[in-house]
Amino acid sequence: MNLGLQMNSWNYGQLDIISDIALIPEPDKSFDAIICTEVLEHIINPREAIKEFGRLLKNNGTLLLSAPFCSLTHFAPYHYYSGFSKFFYEKELAANNFIIQEIIPNGNYFEYLAQELRRLSFVGQKYASHDFSKKEKVLTNNILRSLNQLSKNDHGSSELLCFGYHIVAQKK
Repeated sequence: MNLGLQMNSWNYGQLDIISDIALIPEPDKSFDAIICTEVLEHIINPREAIKEFGRLLKNNGTLLLSAPFCSLTHFAPYHYYSGFSKFFYEKELAANNFIIQEIIPNGNYFEYLAQELRRLSFVGQKYASHDFSKKEKVLTNNILRSLNQLSKNDHGSSELLCFGYHIVAQKK
């Protein structure tokens, strides 16, 4: 039975701690650094996870965080959010005694569109039973070349759309 998208078997045997991310069984201020990468979209209450990171980090500890700003459904049915804006991080991290040292967008508007255009043939086949003609493939490649040139000349389109953000924050 197919229970969801991308639901291969995962080996969690090498993990040090297995727990609810918002209730990690470790004492307050027990870590110098926490890395949380591409997880927040898979938990019901990401704000609780950020609060827990604040509890677990020592003063001046570092939080390295990444999550999508915009993403397609993946690891369904454990995909609850399509992404988080930089405004989410600014508000939530400040509310939990973090100072953002860096917030770096991953990609830009044109690169995101190009990524989705590269998926179009597969998605068209799977969800619309459409096989791309040679003419459609040529058109797609022309648009991809245009998007590549626009990306090379980009001046901040990541404020509109990007893949996600990489954040470095320090606990006060």
